[in-house]
Amino acid sequence: MEKIPILDLKKQIAPMRAEIDAAIKEVIDNTNFILGRQVNELEEEVKKYLGVKYAVGCSNGTDAIKLALVAMGIKPGEGVVCPSFTYYATAGAIASLGAVPVFCDIEADTYNISPSSLEQTLRKNKDRLKIKAVVPVHLYGQCADMDKVLEIAKKYDLKVSEDNAQAFGAEYKGRMAGGIADCGTTSFFPGKNLGAFGDAGMVFTNDQIITDNLRILRNQGNMEKYYHLMLGFNNRLDTLQAAVLKVKLKYLDGWNKKRAEIAARFNQSFKGLDVKTPFVPGYTTHIYHLYVLRMNGPSDKLTKHLVDKGIDSRVYYPVPLHLQKCFDDLGYKKGDFPDTEKACIETLAIPVYPDLTKEQIDYIVASVKEFF
Repeated sequence: MEKIPILDLKKQIAPMRAEIDAAIKEVIDNTNFILGRQVNELEEEVKKYLGVKYAVGCSNGTDAIKLALVAMGIKPGEGVVCPSFTYYATAGAIASLGAVPVFCDIEADTYNISPSSLEQTLRKNKDRLKIKAVVPVHLYGQCADMDKVLEIAKKYDLKVSEDNAQAFGAEYKGRMAGGIADCGTTSFFPGKNLGAFGDAGMVFTNDQIITDNLRILRNQGNMEKYYHLMLGFNNRLDTLQAAVLKVKLKYLDGWNKKRAEIAARFNQSFKGLDVKTPFVPGYTTHIYHLYVLRMNGPSDKLTKHLVDKGIDSRVYYPVPLHLQKCFDDLGYKKGDFPDTEKACIETLAIPVYPDLTKEQIDYIVASVKEFF
C-alpha cells in the first residue's frame, strides 16, 4: 500500500484544476492583486454561507483573531481567555497585540473549552488580570458549547470571538460556527477543510462598528489612501487567494459530508477495540477536520505502529500552550489543566480527508485493528 498522508491536496485539486487555473488567470489578467474584486465577492459568498451580516477577509487566521480582538476594543495588557489545548496561533494572536493569554482547561470528551474551567478562571483572575474577552476554539471540526460560554461571558461582561479555523461548515443548534458570538474567525491555511493556496483568513460578525474597524485595521489603518484613522496593520487578503477560495467553497459541503461518512465507517469499525472514537454532543455537527482517536494511556505506540505501516498519524497537540516555553513568563506549571495534559498524551489523528479510496480506508482500519 502506498503511503497515506494526513491530507492529499494533489488529489483534492485535480478535479477542479481547470476552474482554478481560469480563476487565477483572471486575476493575473486584471492585475488587481490586493483587495481586488474577488475579495469582495468571496466576502459576500461567505457571509451568505454562514448567515452573518458581515465578513472581512484578511491575511491569515492568526491575524484574523488579532484583528477581531482589536476591533472589539481589546487593549494591550488586558487578559483574554482561551483553552490551553489548541494550536499556538490562538494564544499567539492574543499576545501579538500586547494582550495577555489566560488559559483554561478543556472538556475531556469534546476537547473544546470547558465552561466550568472558564468560569473558575474568571472567578479567580478576572479583576487581577483585567480579563476582557474569551476565545473559544471549535477544535477538530465540532463546536464548543457556545450557549454556556456566552452565558458566562455575559455574566462577566466579556467579548467573545470564536476561533473557527477547524470547524468552517459545522453547525451549533442550527447556526453556523463562526456566526454565534461577537466575532468569529477562520484560517484558510491550505490544510484546512476550505484551504487557499497560501495564507488567508477571515473575520465574521453581525456588528457594523466592528466591521468598519476591521476594514480600517486590516488596511494600514486607512479607508482612503494616505489618510490613517487609527494604528492599523498590513493584513489584507490577496486577490489570488480569494479567487481560489471562491472556486473551492462550492465543493466544501460535499467534502465535509464525505469526511463524516468516512468517520462513521471508522466509528463502526473500531467498536470493541480498546480505543475511544470521537464523541459528538447533540448540540453540534462535526466536519472532521481531524479524526482523533483516544487511547487509555499514551498513544505513542499506536502512532508509531501506523507510521511504520505507511499511515500518517500524529498528535494534535503534544505540548499544551500553558507549558510552552514561549509562555513561561505567565507562570503556569504542570498539573494546572489535567484534562488538557492527558489529551496531549492520549490522542492521535488518522487520515480522514474526502479523497481517501475504499482500499485506503480498509487498510487504515485493518492496521488499527492489527495493533490491538
